Order: sequence, then structure tokens, then C-alpha cells
Amino acid sequence: MSERLAPDRDVPGAFWVRFGPTQQSWVDPSRPDFLAFEYVQHIAMVLDHTVLDTPADHRLRIVHIGGAGMSLPRWVAWRRPGTAQVVCEPDVELTAEVRRKIPLPPRSGIKVRDVDGRAGLAAMPEAWADVIIVDAFDGPSVPGELATVECLDQLRRVSRGDAVVIYNVTDRAPFEWAKGLAAGLSARWRNLIVGMEPVVMKGKRFGNVVLAASDKRADTAAIERASAGLTIGYRWIVGARARDWPGGAEPMTDDDATTSPGPRGRGW
Repeated sequence: MSERLAPDRDVPGAFWVRFGPTQQSWVDPSRPDFLAFEYVQHIAMVLDHTVLDTPADHRLRIVHIGGAGMSLPRWVAWRRPGTAQVVCEPDVELTAEVRRKIPLPPRSGIKVRDVDGRAGLAAMPEAWADVIIVDAFDGPSVPGELATVECLDQLRRVSRGDAVVIYNVTDRAPFEWAKGLAAGLSARWRNLIVGMEPVVMKGKRFGNVVLAASDKRADTAAIERASAGLTIGYRWIVGARARDWPGGAEPMTDDDATTSPGPRGRGW
């Protein structure tokens, strides 16, 4: 069994989660509030300005499709104690290594299921989740089955009320893959926002694209302000521009699904 967790030489007790040459996440169990990756910071920021500001007596339910080192579930448990979280992570060897080297804190509210995203969603009851976060990669790419209309229908079935569905994917201009996903999200939820680094948006580099959909309109001004305050700020496509962003892109189906584009060359 290959080791996937590499100790951070500069931070005792912290680990990098790697898949080949790709760094998937970074975890310091003593600092769940610290998120190293810019896209994880932005997902947390979107959560802060959507569901995490709801009354404390409402116990949130969050589903994570993809777990890796579980840096985001750990952050949620720190940020909003008592939240019920389900992580669907099919890589049982990685999960076992995480449990051995950087175990979750006691009574964290985080349950890990050794299933892929589609199987995990199919087993969930209707109208259960307040948030569903899809951040699952097979190496450098997102599996196509997690972005099809059939998968989106499952997300819609499992979400409740003003639930927020968040995707982290990778793409490059002209963003054909991400725009197909955006078209499918817009067909099922009234509001959509799309964020990425300025250099990615301008087509100068391959990178992460964060999409968030909900029936409730997000406070996009607050999101844009908070994003600008991060070390690597995102630009956000919101409102009518977000609805128009897919253009004529067609959502994928299970019959024609393709994985998201991967990086090309050293500069991506």
C-alpha cells in the first residue's frame, strides 16, 4: 500500500495529501481553522456568507462528495460545532491512512462512508442536506459522472429548503466542461455564482472553478468583498451574467460524460 500522506517538513504534525505529483489538500489537525488551498478558502467563504450565518439552534447537515484529508469537514466542525457531516470517500486506503495519522477529533459529527459520490447520494433520504459540496478528483480531473444531469437530479433530491450546492472543478478557457455543469445547475436552482482566479478567468492559466447554486440569492456583494481580502482573490460571475455564462453549453448525461480537463505542461 502506497503512502498518500506526506509530512510537512516545516509544520510539525501537518500533512500534505498527494495523488502522484498532485497535491490534493493540506491538513494541520491542531489548526482546523487554517485552510491552505485558495479554492478551499473560497468554499469556506461561500459557506460563511450563506448557510453558516443561520440561527445556531438549526442543526446543519452537510454532505461532502470527496474527502481526502478532510480539511473542509474539520473546518466546518471548528466553525460550527454540532453540524452533522457525511463524507463520501471511495478511497478506503487513503481514509485508513488519514484515520491512522491525522484522526478526526472526538465527537466531531463527521461520518465517513467508503462509497463513491453517486452511490452515497443514492442511499441518502430526500430533502436531507443543507449543503452538498462536490470536491472529488480522480488524479487531476473530476469524474464526469459527478457532473451529469442524473447526478444533479440526485443533488436536487437530497437537498432541502434553501440548500447550497457547491462544486470545485478544474478547467481552462473557454471552459466548455464547466459551462456544461453550470447549465445543468442553472436548470435546477434559481441562482448561480461562479468564481475563479483572475488569471484563470482571462484564459491565461488552467485552474480551479468554484460554482455555487441555490434557490436563495446569495449576498454576492459580501462574497466579493471577502474574496478580495484573501491572499488570492477570486473574480465572481453573478446575477444575470452567471445565468448567461454557459451560453449554449449542453449539460452532460451519463451516456456522454467526460472527465474535466487536466493540466497541460509545467505552467498549466
